[in-house]
This record gives sequence, structure tokens and C-alpha cells, in this order.
Amino acid sequence: MLGWEFPPHVSGGLGTACYGMTYALAQKKTDVTFVLPRVKQNGDGMDTHLKLSSASGVVVPGFVTDTYRQSVHDIWEERLHIHELDAMLSPYATERSYVDQLLLRKREVSSRIEYTVQQSRDAAVHLEGGYGPDLMSEVFRYSQAAAALALRERFDVIHVHDWMTYPAGILIKKLTGKPLICHIHATEYDRSGYNVNQAVAAIERTGLEAADKVVAVSHYTRNLVMAQYGIPGDKIEVVHNAVNRHEAAGLYKAGPQRKKGKYVLFMGRVTFQKGPDYFIGAADMVLKVMPDVRFIMAGYGDMLNRMVRRAAQLRIGNRIHFTGFLRGPDVDRMYALSDLYVMPSVSEPFGIAPLEAMLYDVPVLISRQSGVSEVIKNALKVDFWDVREMANKICAVLRYPHLAAEMVRNCREELKGIRWENAATHLNKIYDGVCRSH
Repeated sequence: MLGWEFPPHVSGGLGTACYGMTYALAQKKTDVTFVLPRVKQNGDGMDTHLKLSSASGVVVPGFVTDTYRQSVHDIWEERLHIHELDAMLSPYATERSYVDQLLLRKREVSSRIEYTVQQSRDAAVHLEGGYGPDLMSEVFRYSQAAAALALRERFDVIHVHDWMTYPAGILIKKLTGKPLICHIHATEYDRSGYNVNQAVAAIERTGLEAADKVVAVSHYTRNLVMAQYGIPGDKIEVVHNAVNRHEAAGLYKAGPQRKKGKYVLFMGRVTFQKGPDYFIGAADMVLKVMPDVRFIMAGYGDMLNRMVRRAAQLRIGNRIHFTGFLRGPDVDRMYALSDLYVMPSVSEPFGIAPLEAMLYDVPVLISRQSGVSEVIKNALKVDFWDVREMANKICAVLRYPHLAAEMVRNCREELKGIRWENAATHLNKIYDGVCRSH
């Protein structure tokens, strides 16, 4: 199994999903070797139930590098076609920013893959495992190192998570002949909307086409993969994400020190995909009729500064708290202090956060444009763009405690059936199927 993050070092729901999934697979006696770009320290991950391996420092034999070059050619030369005029023009670009964008674009589509030609044979690959501007180089170096590591392992199936690991999965399949499963947690169309990164989309398409089976986290994502990439429906299996009650064993309880008033929580990346601007808009409407409510935006992303400015423009900055990125106990505490969790995502393949909120008996309001809405029947739902309806439903939950209590009771019952062990059973059936047919 190849992934880009794993607890305790996570930046979103992908690492959390990988942990829950592998834990449940281990309970069903499925042996998993999980390959990360980098494991920072021995015992750094919660790896008691699986073998956690670092691709950083792995020596890549020359023949792997040769095969890798061909894989790069397959992905980039045959699948990726970029017209430079498409996204370079901007009415707000300065001469300096235009040159910077041009140089970055050229590096992304050409120079990123040139380092492999200069790399010496049988060289060690060193990775950081970050999401920064050099991510594309990391992705392709990871693919070489993961393939070299795979040649030393015994396994039946290659299971890769999201586009960062697809090139590695393709390469390992070429070298070993083992069946490949591509698990898609979010497409580039979810993350970027109309500003699609063509390089990432090309990798996604190539990986999904190369896979023996595609696993989508929701029917919402399955339909998107079929529409955008032309993958046939019979090749895609839907395996919903889940959550387990034991993951909230250390529940925080809101003590007497809690401030007066109600708390409404947004927790997630502050990016286009998550709809933070709709959350701010709804907050403004709610505060006009319920001025004692406090809104919390927990997370970090490229829209954070814009949201801070928007709150200031609306003169509601004293009622909205921006916490930045939270982890561990701070996340638990934030859920426990909240009276309502809101996920106004524009395009959400699944969304584990509402399930986590439900573990803490917090009512949830989610957008209909989310995969998790397929499995939660007792949450309140709204179209992400309908800010007025979102505000009305926030007010209803906060004003009527009996409504909130009824939602909590119903969601407790629903959580009993939304378990990682069910997902693991489905995955094992998929593994058996691809092994038999391969």
C-alpha cells in the first residue's frame, strides 16, 4: 500500500482514512506494508498494526531507473498536452509575477523530469514527503524508491492512494506484474474547480486507466471519475470511508469554564473545495439575528487570509475565531466544545470530519455536494451555494435544543453501521477478485 501521509503526521483526511483502513484490514488478518515518502523517526507513526516503510534513503538500481524513464514518458509525453496561452494571461499580473509564473510552468512541464537523466545508477533517493512547490519531483523520485523497495517485499496486490502515488503503482506493476488498485479520495476537479492542474489530471487519468480496479470513496466520486476520465463504471467499486467509536476514546467534555453562547465549527482546509466563503456568508446572516453565537474556522489554506479580510469587511471579526491548523488533542477539544459542525463543501468526494464530529455527539450540517451525505441520513443538508438556507438551518439547531438532541440520537445509531471493518471486508473482496482474474 502506497500513501503520502499517515498519522501522526497528517494534513487532511487522507492520512486519517489510511489509518482507519489499515487498522481494520489488520484485524481481518490482511498483512499491509505501507510505504511513505519518509518516516521521520522509528516508531513515529502509529504503526503497531502494519509494517510502515520509508522510501527515503532506498537505493534505486539502474534498471528501475530505466523502466521509470519509460513510465515518465508514458505519463507525460503521451497524456499531457499543455497550451501555454491557456492560463498564463491575467488582468492582475505584474511583469515580475508573469515571469515567475512562466518559469514555474516550464519547470513543471519539462525540467521536473530531467533530473532522472542526470541521476547516477544505483543511487539513493532522499525524500521529504512534503506538499510544497517541489511536489512533482518528490512524486517521481518516490515512484523509483517505492519500486525498488517493492522488489524486496512479498505481496499480492498494489494498493495506491491518490495521484501522488499513482506513478509508483504503475511502475511497480510493470516490474512485478502484480494487480494494481487505485484508490481515489479526491480528483483534481474536486480540489481545483475550473483551475485544473493539467499535469495532475494527466497523472490521475493514466493511473486510473492502468489500474485493474478503481476504488472511489463515494458514488459522487465514481460519477465524476466516469465523466471526467472516461473510466467505465464496472471498473469502479465504491467503498465509503468510515469512523470507529474507539477513535474518540479520549473524549473531551465541555467543562464549567466554557464561555456563554453557542459555538459553530468549520474544520478543514481553507480552500475553494471546502467552501469557507459560504461559511462566512452564513455566519454574517446568523449574527444579524443571534449576535451571541461564535463561529470557529479551524484549518489552514490558500483562502485563509481572504476569509480574515472578509470577516473584517463584514464587521463580524470579533465573533469569528481563526485557529489555524489544529492537530491531536486540540482537534478533540474543538469538536467537544462545538454545538454544531458545518461542512459547506463545494465538491467533497467524501468528508470524514462530519463523522468525527458525530463521535462527539455534535449535530452536523453538510452540503449535498458531498460523498458523506450518501451515508448520513440524519444530518441536515443544504446546497453549498444556498447561504440563506444554511443560515436558517444553523439558527434552527441552535435555537431548538430538542432538534439538536434528536439529530444526535439518530446519528449515534447511524454510526453503528459506518465502520471501517465493513470497508475492510469490501476491500478484501476486491483484492481476492483482482488476484483471481490477474
